[in-house]
Amino acid sequence: MLENKVVLKDSVINNLNFQISNFNSILSTKGSQLEFTKQLNDKLRLEIKKQRLKNKILGGAGLVAIGGAILILK
Repeated sequence: MLENKVVLKDSVINNLNFQISNFNSILSTKGSQLEFTKQLNDKLRLEIKKQRLKNKILGGAGLVAIGGAILILK
């Protein structure tokens, strides 16, 4: 009877150790995913800033071209 309890206790301890190991692995993976997502966010923000700057420059060039065309046509 006592031997069965010891075996059961060891089984429970091994199971809990496995769960702890599994949770640590999950946390590590989630941490890596969060870091990767942060890097992608930073890249996306930079690309958005670049695109906005391009749009402003091209928009300004378009206005200058339209203004020049109007002046030529007058």
